[in-house]
Amino acid sequence: MYRSNKKMLSISTCVLCATVLFGCSKGTETTNTTASTTAPAATSAATAAAKETKAPDAAKKTITITYRDDGTGENGTLYKWFKDAAASYPNKDVIIKQTPIQASEGDYFAKIALALKSKDTAPDIVTEDTFMLNSDASAGLLSPLDDKVKSWADWTNGSFIEAMKKGVTAADGKIYGVPYNTDSRGLWYNKQIFKQAGLPEDWKPKTWDEVLSAARTIKEKAAKDVVPFWMNMGKATGEATSMQTYEMLLYGTGERLYDDATSKWTVKSQGIMDALSFVDTINKEKLGPPLSKVLNGQAGNSSAREYLPKGKLGISLDGSWIAGNYLPNGAAPWPEYKDVLGFAPMPTSKGQAPGSITLAGGWALSVPANAQHKDEAWDFIKYALNKENTQKLVIASGNITVRADVAKDPGYTQMPFNAIATDYLKNAEFRPARDKYPEVSTQIQAMVESVATGTSPADAMKKYQQDVTRIVGEDKVSVK
Repeated sequence: MYRSNKKMLSISTCVLCATVLFGCSKGTETTNTTASTTAPAATSAATAAAKETKAPDAAKKTITITYRDDGTGENGTLYKWFKDAAASYPNKDVIIKQTPIQASEGDYFAKIALALKSKDTAPDIVTEDTFMLNSDASAGLLSPLDDKVKSWADWTNGSFIEAMKKGVTAADGKIYGVPYNTDSRGLWYNKQIFKQAGLPEDWKPKTWDEVLSAARTIKEKAAKDVVPFWMNMGKATGEATSMQTYEMLLYGTGERLYDDATSKWTVKSQGIMDALSFVDTINKEKLGPPLSKVLNGQAGNSSAREYLPKGKLGISLDGSWIAGNYLPNGAAPWPEYKDVLGFAPMPTSKGQAPGSITLAGGWALSVPANAQHKDEAWDFIKYALNKENTQKLVIASGNITVRADVAKDPGYTQMPFNAIATDYLKNAEFRPARDKYPEVSTQIQAMVESVATGTSPADAMKKYQQDVTRIVGEDKVSVK
């Protein structure tokens, strides 16, 4: 979903880009029309009058939907899903117009933030990564949906997994989106490589030492071109480095980025040192991929779409969604993946309770504060995210569902790894719902990359302490 360095464009360039994308682009329209039927000869006067007064296309309302296109265009899962939902949408007086942005995640967030500031460029529906949702809500760019969801039966009758609602609830306690997928993280591993190295094919490590031991064994006993362990470690992979690597490690020590009890960010602690030391060990012992591979923006795709399918990667700390790559319509079809791969829980550092850890994220559909057709946008969101349409999306994308009813459906549970990945959510943690989190996350990425390239964990933590203190203020940080 699955994550890049947030390179900011100049304000004038971004505004122009956003204007072109949202104000001038024709986008992709899907008109809601149904096949005509032949009317009997004796048509009633009332029916005839109704036909004559039917609004022409020009009078219909156009609902624009903006999301990130990762380069797949009309072959993309979201494109196909929105097109399908629009075609079957009962309200034929609404035209659904897709206005995707082809960009890295960081650039997408920057362009969206600019576009949402103006009524001229804001779409009616926008996809929000839940880690950015609070920041955009705090900036006044999104509409709260509390009144809407309260009257929506699916939201109140248990159809949605209750814990998943936390991801779309901002610091002010209000709801700013409806989630359409979530994810969990763990250790993907190649059973064939494990067998060759004499490791158990049903692998469930209990501590970080056991993870490192398996990686060392693979380095020693597997083929020379096999990378023992892969995790994102660069600024170019953005949130994937923050969440899938650093936070999975930090939270595994029992510590958290932000202390809700004191309302402070932890900037110096043993947990931070332990997390960075794990990264340091992987690189110093050459258990990971070459830095040229892991420090570029395509690192996640390289590990999931190249190294794993080709049998050149032993263990990968990554998200549940990567299995979507291997489906027949995925980016790297691999029919044998369900038999070759295993998905083990990421253990806590020393095996302490709860034994394993995962970070959950995901994406949501939100209504911008400057949207032109808020009521119509909300109605389409409800339809697009009903049980049937949600199930179609998560099965096509390989993501985990946020709906409890879909999670019980055989069509969902029969998908390889879905049941395991969903089970990991019982120990799920979420990123802090604080407006400063995106800025802190950028410093996390810089800190991890500095350790990967040779800076000592102690020096990297010291720099992180200075940078986060500058961002949030001296009174908002704590040292343990």
